[in-house]
Amino acid sequence: MADESRLTDDATDDDFSLAARLFDDVLDAIEAQDAEALGNLLDPLHPADLADLLEQIDMRDRRALLALWSRGIDGELLSELDDNLREEIISELPEAELAMAVRSLESDDVVDLVEDLEPERRAAILRSLDAMDRIAVEKALAYPEYSAGRLMQGEVARVPEHWTVGETIDHLRSGISLPDQFYHVILVDPRMKPVGYATLGRILSSKRDVALADLIEPSFRTFHVEDEQGAVAYAFNQYHLISAPVVDDDDRLVGVITIDDAMEVLDEEHEEDIMRLAGISGETELSDSIRSTTRRRFPWLAINLFTSILASLVIALFEGTIESLVALAVLMPIVASMGGNAGTQSLTVAVRAIATRDLTGSNVWRVLRREIAVGAINGVLFAVIMGIVGMVWFGSPMLGVVIAVAMVVNLIVAGLAGTAVPIILDKMGIDPALASGAFVTTVTDIVGFFAFLGLAALVLL
Repeated sequence: MADESRLTDDATDDDFSLAARLFDDVLDAIEAQDAEALGNLLDPLHPADLADLLEQIDMRDRRALLALWSRGIDGELLSELDDNLREEIISELPEAELAMAVRSLESDDVVDLVEDLEPERRAAILRSLDAMDRIAVEKALAYPEYSAGRLMQGEVARVPEHWTVGETIDHLRSGISLPDQFYHVILVDPRMKPVGYATLGRILSSKRDVALADLIEPSFRTFHVEDEQGAVAYAFNQYHLISAPVVDDDDRLVGVITIDDAMEVLDEEHEEDIMRLAGISGETELSDSIRSTTRRRFPWLAINLFTSILASLVIALFEGTIESLVALAVLMPIVASMGGNAGTQSLTVAVRAIATRDLTGSNVWRVLRREIAVGAINGVLFAVIMGIVGMVWFGSPMLGVVIAVAMVVNLIVAGLAGTAVPIILDKMGIDPALASGAFVTTVTDIVGFFAFLGLAALVLL
């Protein structure tokens, strides 16, 4: 208890992050090969905190920790790890220890653990499961990847639709196999089709003779096993669902999806969108190797190089103009930077709205008009500022006018491109989060340089 209290004292007051001192103490225990001290530090921690610790130390220390720690890896810890690190640790675990770790997990967590393993290792884990658990996992693995069938758990609390509260409570207490955690009791008809569900709270607060059908929640809806996980997660968030049944082609109950799994999918999709907006494809974690991180980032850096060359070609068209008026070279980055930042702002809003399905055909023109108007207003405001700066800095009123007009043009185009490009890419079936950034930056750079240098050539020379 003293160790746990010390860790709590070291933690910050405004979050739940691990104390910095813990990492030093863990590394000291590893270096001293002190298994007892290491156990005293790690055993009180929640699996999520253990996962954070393993992700934040390097591979050499991680392997030494796992070899020294007597408690070892369990299923809950494996479930909390990032996918890439989980694969690394699973590959080093003895088969018997891995099998023991997964036996206590719900079927959906087991599916998440084994779906990316080599066939031989997956088969060994499945053999270690109880017959019913193995059947549930194998059935889930047969469904398409990223489908509701992969996300659901096979353990379901279900009762006939004609039962009363008393019959339901007696059934739940009879020792039948139930999920470790559940929120609803699902009502099914004689053909095993779900017809509704009732919350545990209403069941426990109602009299025994009340018909369960009278307690059905209006939020009830079902998902098909092949529904896409992202659509399921969106529905959970949109309709404030806590759990929902999953049905097969005959509308028979085969599993249930709970809010924790749905929100994990939503979180992963949001994280993926953020990464893709930065031109990073695939799952990326702090524990990734240098080689894999480089491989993911290189392609989009190469595309950015190509688009930068296009912008440079525009500058080359006005080489003589720049030589005649060096002030243009000083001010060019300002026009391009303002356009790029404004485009990124519109792009971020548009990509998020597409992901949350708020940007649709019914409001797309209104959103485009709004972004163009915002770009125009900001363009005028910054045009006044930069016009004054250009006039005072270089003593040329017309130079101030040129950069002011170029600023207005580029910010209007930035607002238009930042919204239109992701919409067009989405209609073409291309992920707007991954591809929009390079196109929007190219458009704002080319338009900004062309407007600024072209106006300068016409007005100042």
